[in-house]
This record gives sequence, C-alpha cells and structure tokens, in this order.
Amino acid sequence: MATKDLPTKYDPRAVENGRYQKWLDAGLFKPSGDKKAKPYSIVLPPPNVTGKLHLGHAWDTALQDMLVRYKRMEGYDTLWVPGMDHAGIATQAKVEARLREQGISRYDLGREKFVEQVWDWKDEYAATIHKQWAKLGLSMDYSRERFTLDEGLSKAVRKVFVDLYNKGLIYRGEYIINWDPQARTALSDIEVIHKDDKGAFYHVKYPFTDGTTYEGKDYIEIATTRPETMFGDVAVAVHPSDERYKELVGKHIKVPLVDREIPIIADEYVDPEFGTGMVKITPAHDPNDFLVGNRHNLKRINTMNEDATLNENAGKYNGMDRFDARKAIVQDLQDGGWMLKIDPIVHSVGHSERTGVQVEARLSTQWFVKMKPLAEQALNHQKTDDKVTFWPSRFEDTYEQWMNNVHDWVISRQLWWGHRIPAWYNKQTGETYVGMEAPKDEENWTQDPDVLDTWFSSGLWPMTTMGWPDTDNPDFKRYFPTDDLVTGYDIIFFWVSRMMFESVEFTGKRPFKNVLMHGLMRDNQGRKMSKSLGNGIDPMDVIDKYGVDAMRWFLANGSTPGQDVRYDTTKLDAAWNFINKIWNASRYVIMNLGDMEKPVLPEKANWNLADRWILSRLNQTVADVHRLFDKFEFGEVGRALYNFIWNDLCDWYIEMTKEVLNGDDEAAKKNTQNVLGYVLDQTLRLMHPLMPFVTEELWQDMPHEGESIMVADYPVVHDDFDDAKAETDMGRLIELITAVRNIRGEANAPMSSAVELLIKTNNPELKTLFETNRDFVDRFCHPSDLQIGPDVVAPKLAMSAIISDAEVYIPLAELINLDDEIARLEKEVANLQNEVTRSEKKLGNERFVANAPEAVVAEERSKQADWQQKLTAATSRLAEVKASRN
Repeated sequence: MATKDLPTKYDPRAVENGRYQKWLDAGLFKPSGDKKAKPYSIVLPPPNVTGKLHLGHAWDTALQDMLVRYKRMEGYDTLWVPGMDHAGIATQAKVEARLREQGISRYDLGREKFVEQVWDWKDEYAATIHKQWAKLGLSMDYSRERFTLDEGLSKAVRKVFVDLYNKGLIYRGEYIINWDPQARTALSDIEVIHKDDKGAFYHVKYPFTDGTTYEGKDYIEIATTRPETMFGDVAVAVHPSDERYKELVGKHIKVPLVDREIPIIADEYVDPEFGTGMVKITPAHDPNDFLVGNRHNLKRINTMNEDATLNENAGKYNGMDRFDARKAIVQDLQDGGWMLKIDPIVHSVGHSERTGVQVEARLSTQWFVKMKPLAEQALNHQKTDDKVTFWPSRFEDTYEQWMNNVHDWVISRQLWWGHRIPAWYNKQTGETYVGMEAPKDEENWTQDPDVLDTWFSSGLWPMTTMGWPDTDNPDFKRYFPTDDLVTGYDIIFFWVSRMMFESVEFTGKRPFKNVLMHGLMRDNQGRKMSKSLGNGIDPMDVIDKYGVDAMRWFLANGSTPGQDVRYDTTKLDAAWNFINKIWNASRYVIMNLGDMEKPVLPEKANWNLADRWILSRLNQTVADVHRLFDKFEFGEVGRALYNFIWNDLCDWYIEMTKEVLNGDDEAAKKNTQNVLGYVLDQTLRLMHPLMPFVTEELWQDMPHEGESIMVADYPVVHDDFDDAKAETDMGRLIELITAVRNIRGEANAPMSSAVELLIKTNNPELKTLFETNRDFVDRFCHPSDLQIGPDVVAPKLAMSAIISDAEVYIPLAELINLDDEIARLEKEVANLQNEVTRSEKKLGNERFVANAPEAVVAEERSKQADWQQKLTAATSRLAEVKASRN
C-alpha cells in the first residue's frame, strides 16, 4: 500500500535525507551470512588520508557500489571492505606544510610528537571521508573497516618484510636513488613526474694536466646541465671504439674550480654520436655514472646534503642551495675563463609527485626489493587458469611490459610516518638483525629510522583486509581472492602490479579475479582536473545541486572501460530530468494501483497486447542489463535502462494503460494495475544499483513485500515473457500512431480535433491488428472515421505516410499545400532510396553474407524488403500527388 502522497516534483534532498542511516541501522551493508549463497567480495581502493575525496573517487566508488548492489540483489553473499591509506610521504608533506605555517618543523617536535600530529590529521580527514562515503551512498561493511597502519596490517607488513629478507629478496645497499629534497626521502621511479623545464648546456674547459693538446687546444670541452655536481666528477669517459679519442684514454685532466685531477677512461656506456662523444662521470649523482664507476672502481664523491644544499666537498659553495650554487658556479666559471659557451635548452626534468620539487639523483644507502624473481613468478601466474582478467584486456599488455622491464624497488623512505622498517643495527658490532619483534636486548641495538614505501603495505590490501597472514580467518577462507577490483589505469604500476606479485608470492593465488580499469575524470575541455588549473570539481557540490542519484547516473553513463570522462553539467541536468521522469511515472502508477498488497501478474491469457509487449520488452532489458553488468559496461547498462524506461514504459505503455484504467471493465482494470505495478517494481529493482536513493524511496511507497529494495531479488529473465509477435504488433501500432502524430504536427492539426483516418493495406493481419486494438487507435489517433483495407482510395488532397505494409492518409484538404506535400514526399523517397541502396551494398558484400551470423543476415534481408516496400509506396504516392496538382 502507498504510505503517502508523492510530491509532483523530484526533490533529491527530501529523498536522500536519513535514508543512508536507515540502511546502516538495519545492517544491510553486511554480508548476508548465508553460507549457501555464493560469496562476492570487493576491497575499496583505500583513499589517502590527505584530504577530501574528488570527483575521480566518486566515479571509482560509485562503480563499485553499483557492482556490490547488483550482486547483493542477485543473491550473492556480498562483502565490500572499506578502508584508508596512511599515504606516507603525501600525508607527512601535508602535515609538515601545516606546521610550516606555524613556523614549526618536524625536527622541532621530534619523531614521537610529530607522529602524534599526523594521527590527529588522520582522524580529522578520516571523519570527512566517512561523511563523503555516506553522501555517495556506498554500501560498505564498516564493521570490517581497515587502515594501512592498524595493528593487523602492521603485523602483516613486518611478516612480508622479514620473509622476503630471509629469502634474499630484500637487501640493503648503496645506490643512486631519486631523492626528494623537500620531503628528504627516497622516491621510487614511478613517484617521479617528468616535466619540461628551462635549463642550459654549460660547455666547460677541462684542461690537461701534462701539457697534452687535442686539436691544438690544451683542454677538452665537456657539456653539463648541472654544473653544481662538478665537484663529484671522478672521470671523463669516451667510447672504446671512438677513433677520435683513442690517444687520450689514460690521460688526466683537471676539474675546474677545485683543481682535482681525474682520468679519461673508455666505457661502452658513452654514445659517440651525442654531443662531443665525451661525458663526465659523477657516480654519486647519476645512475648511469654510478654503474660506470662500479665497472672502473671509481671513487664516489657526494656533493649534496639531504636538503639539496651543497656540502663540504663543494669547497667554498658549502651550505649554498643547489640552484643558488649553480648561478655562483656559472659566474665563477665565466670569470675564470673556464666557460666556453651556454646554450639555453628546454629539457625533461624529474619532479617529486608529492611535493613538486625537482628530484635529485643521489647516492644513498637504502632498502630494496629484488624484483626480477617476483615479477617472473607473477607473469607466469598470468599463464594459468588463476590469472587476473583485465578489463579492457589491452591493459594486461601494459602490466606485462612493466613487469618485464621492472627495476629493483627502493622501499625505504626517510620519513617518520609509516611502517617502521623491522631492522636493527648492533651498536657495538654493526651487525644487522631483521625480525618481527625487536631484539631482546634492545638497549644494545638501534632500529633503522626509515619507514616503508606506502605501496609496500597497500600492495597487501586484498590479503590483509581479509585477515591474512591468518589463513584460517573466516573472511580469508570465504572471500579471498576477491572478485572485482575497480581502479584507474594510472596506477597499474603503483598498485595493481604490486598487489599481483605480492599476492602470488604469499598466497599462491591472484588477489582478485577481475580488474576493471577506468579512465581519468577531465573537465569539459578535456583537461585533467588539477589544483594548478583550478578546474577540480567537488562531488559534494554536485550532490548538493543535483542529488547523488543524478551524479551516479552521469558517472555510470559516461563510463566505458578504460576511457576518460568529461565533466558536463548539461549531462547532469539531463540526469536530473530523467529521474524526474521516473518520479512522475512512478507517482502516476502508485496513484492508480488501488488497494493491492503487492503486484501479482494475472494469468497470461488475460494480458492484452500492451501487457504482452511491455513484459517482453522488460524481459529483453533484464537480459541486456545482466549481460552488460557482467562485462562492466556501465554506460551500456544505462542506455538499455534509459531506452526501456523513457521510450517503452513512459512514452507508450503507461499512456496505453490510461485507456483501461479510465474504462468501466473492472476485471481489465485490475489486470492492468497488476501488470503496471509489476513492471514498475521490476524497473525500480533494475535501476537500484545505479540510483539507490530514489528507487528505495519509490519502492517503499508502492505496494511491496520486503524490508528494502537493497535486498529484494534482482529481476531475472522469464522465458515465457518473450513475445516476438507482441513486439512486432506493437511496433506496427506505434508506427501508425507516430505517423498520424507527424501528419498532425505538419498540418498543425491538434490531437483534440478529430480527423478522418484512411489506412490502405493488403495485409489482412495488419487490418485485424488495427481493428482489434481500436481503443488504442482511437485514443492516440483520434479519428472521426476509420477505414482500413485494400480498397481504400487515397483522396487527392490528403497528407500521407508510408508504414510497413500500409499507406496512411488523412484528408486535410483545407490545410494542405500540394507543393509542400510534394517536397516532403520527395525527401522521404530520397531517404528511403538511401536505405535501400545501403542495404543492397551490405547484402552484396560477400564477406558480410559469409561471415556474419545467419540471424544478422536474415534481419538485414527483412529490413531491405521493408525499405523497398516503403520506397515503392512512397514513389507511387508522390506520382499521385504530382498528378493531382495537374
């Protein structure tokens, strides 16, 4: 029974207010606990506790919620685990920035007090994110919420580190790494963003030490983009086969400004075609030079401090900022006659993804994961039946390319916020101990001050959220591996690849069955949303204006796997209008359902043509939605639902029910009420995963059984609903009604005015169809007189339309301009001729006929016959009208 009168206009605030809390209070987001049901699980890609969620998060989470709600209604025992990521460097950078505004640094506070500040930040932003999740309508099980720094995850992280260390897959070594001078920490390769910066090639004299000359000069010319690293030069290299410089190998030159001697060496790393074919070797400040230095046993001279100021190895420039030092060094090289020339350039320079500052290549002792064996193992696993399926499949190639070319992963970070590395160094012997717990005589040991890269812990997310390493945990046994992961294609390297190799290494299984890669959210000009452009959109603002269901509908309909989406307010306006259409259609239905307890379909024998047709169309829509949901084609799901609701249900079926509901046949009225109620119930269920709030509101307000639409059964296909004849017959009726409406529109004859309607047809079945459904013809065409048959004579002054197997005439003598009618018919003939020609070409294509499914070819032949019949009729009518003018 309806519980209240629905307003005439959809008001999202009224609909959404309090609904989420009702779902929560009822425990509907938790797994059903039905052990007979098939399990289905998703883990939320944990947002960083660095700020508010953006529109990309809204998109990502809305798609997951659609899947979870769909599976829950399908009867699966669903678990969606929420959580957040501590986001090491990103969060620490935010808190340090806040402290800087207060004139404080982390060093002023000390490690313990600083970490307390970060926990306060985490609590503050976690509360904001919780509110946003609720506003988005996300049906996650909060009783299982996790945080990447909680006790269980921290224990799992330590276990992974210790196990990999004991296997020899984690090691500590001195290497060139990417260094963020602001955050004062190492970065992995994928945390470095390359941008074009203005710079220069500085061409500098390096003089020989023993009077040697080359091409008449007592020096060689070396070009560098970073003169501030000159003080770390330990050699100049040439290619061994470079004939130009063979005599110079073994000679010594001086480094300008410091007067230190360095050798000229030969190494195959040098490209003889680039520049002069001579390069300076600075092993402490360049990854390639580091390898050259190792091969030639060269000294490593680090010239830079952690904060990118120069150190004591830079002589008088000690303590200067790197960029200030560069200017001073260039000036001194010019003043001392060392500078040959300066060529301005624009070149690609690495910047920290988190702080935005230029990254330095810096010699440092760090912890690394040996990636090759782990990558090979993960790639081999993709060749088994337990492989992860990528949607779209092309992203598997991206994953494989990355894994085949992956470098060892630097996992230590010089931060205070994160998982502390479980390694201790003996104060006396320097011995290293790695273990789950601190050494028993902890006072004799010093723990490594570094923390682990955030991705090290988030790579374990699907396992640890299910209770791993406790493999007896009921959640791990029932819900792992998870089913679907939904995430952006931009973090395949950061996150997806790491979850895959860590899961295979520690569980022997894939972490998830499917990974759906969506694109990026862009503005209406196609630009990536960013703070610097000021084009970001707050999803909470969108919800305040349009409602969450409209936003979710927009996000679903913009969603093609792997493709980017443009934010477009016109589409949000259209989404709101569509929901308002559903609202008003539902309101009409609910007002006309009488006192029924719940809709019950009448016997099939009592279905009229419109009933048979709408149930067949509903059945096809149900089949399409299932098929498309299972392929993650959210946009196509939306299209199928939109076409059914707007066109079939609202434009036609509901209008056709008015004839019965306003009539005197009580039995027919009751039948129609039940079919109408059933179709609305099923439609709301179909729509629920995409529009949870409005569908719940309407479902609760109509006659129904059950606590919530959330746990109502999702519609299934009923074979006995399929009715090809009803679809054909209704298609003919709709074609007739549309033709009459078009004629009236062109003639400016309103529906309220009765008109004579003549239908010429040689098809007795069509005649019977129109006569049997005379009520519909009367209601929608409003004829004063109706003639149907093969002997109908077309009046000279009549407007006409060609439909399948029939010609429609409406005598409107006083309204018709013959020239206009001829022009209209000529246009129609041209259009029909184009369709016939197109179809003939298609059927004349031997490859199409041979390779296309038989049903497709048969359908095309049927279309061609229909177009040809219409063309013949239209051509004949055109000739008649032309003749009548004469």
